[in-house]
Amino acid sequence: MPPTIHHAPLSDVSPATLYAILKLRVDVFVVEQNCPYPDLDGADTAPGALLVWAADDAGQVLATSRILDTADGGRRIGRVCAATEARRGGTASAMMAAAVELCGPVSIVLDAQSHLEGWYERFGFVREGADFLEDDIPHVPMRRLPDAAARP
Repeated sequence: MPPTIHHAPLSDVSPATLYAILKLRVDVFVVEQNCPYPDLDGADTAPGALLVWAADDAGQVLATSRILDTADGGRRIGRVCAATEARRGGTASAMMAAAVELCGPVSIVLDAQSHLEGWYERFGFVREGADFLEDDIPHVPMRRLPDAAARP
């Protein structure tokens, strides 16, 4: 059965679900990718911030992201990750497609890990600048314009 996609501001997320979202982010970014950094950066509580997640029938969080407002009236998608067992099965793609839709018809930016540039291109994102290192991992800035079309 396909996962269910959810979204809510932090204040509307149950403590158990929030714990699962944050644990997944730490498992992927801090442990798996060996990048000790402060995941709890305050952005999840910003006005307009939304947490997006995919969960199975048992409520297990399989993939997650967050959406933030930008100063220019656009949106930023970040903290995109999937549990190891949920990769390559379409779960993260379904969650990402929902996140893009939730952003609405505005410009959306993100900083993609370079090896995932092609994956983000499937959702209408294009490179917007030079590669850079973040936590010793190559990244590329990307943007999706409001009229961009996603590929199937």
